[in-house]
Amino acid sequence: MPSARRTAWLAVLGTLIVTATAATPAAMAEPEPRGSGPQLVFADEFDAPAGTPVDTSKWNMEIGDNPNNAERQYYTDSTANAVHDGQGNLVITARKENPADYQCWYGRCEYTSARLNSAGKFSQAYGRFEARVKVPRGQGIWPAFWLLGDDFGDVGWPDCGEIDIMENIGREPSTVHGTIHGPGYSGEGGIGAAYTLPDGQQFADDFHVFAIEWSPERIEWSVDGTVYQTRTPADLGGRQWVFDHDFFVILNLAVGGYWPGDPDETTQFPQELVIDYVRVTA
Repeated sequence: MPSARRTAWLAVLGTLIVTATAATPAAMAEPEPRGSGPQLVFADEFDAPAGTPVDTSKWNMEIGDNPNNAERQYYTDSTANAVHDGQGNLVITARKENPADYQCWYGRCEYTSARLNSAGKFSQAYGRFEARVKVPRGQGIWPAFWLLGDDFGDVGWPDCGEIDIMENIGREPSTVHGTIHGPGYSGEGGIGAAYTLPDGQQFADDFHVFAIEWSPERIEWSVDGTVYQTRTPADLGGRQWVFDHDFFVILNLAVGGYWPGDPDETTQFPQELVIDYVRVTA
């Protein structure tokens, strides 16, 4: 089933995003194109030395909790929650801790984690958006790789549109979800599909490439090159297709919430979302 994460909470997204700088992709060092064909326009290969924090020329670190979705984590900008591992990965870690007396919607927070977005630093309409990721595991654990319309501040959610490239919830270790949300088809009414690994394999056991190919009036989802879903305006039953403008990228690791449920006695901490790369071509 699609996520209920967005209901109401995205109305306070602006208060959670550390104010974006005025940097634009043109002001940043452009990645080198990878051969002929589609051109690489944004990438983070996460090749910094071990202990290096997130590259803030590309990403904003969000700070705060998620009261309207009943999530349990507090997002921080600490390297305890998001850091390069020196092996070509960014590691987002959810920890059962509260080192700074963080306060969440339900009282004193139980967990910390991290959420990155590229708002104000990179956004694009159309192209291929992909990430090579190893997800965490456990009841109540909720990693996501997704896009949000960069007109969010003007029109709000869901009118800005949202494209979930990959979501996984811990109670479904072999399954990921891809979903679109827009006016009249948001929250639990989002339109999407699930992809399940064969033979009982679990996504937390290895890295996988999650991607969309996005063109005017068409979005196609794949896992490891296998296409499992295509959406067009024909799927919306006459409702508005809002996937015709720039979107920015978000990576996060949530703990608890209405959709995944809370951690239980079987959930082990810390849990890590390991990201080998994020690449966008046009």
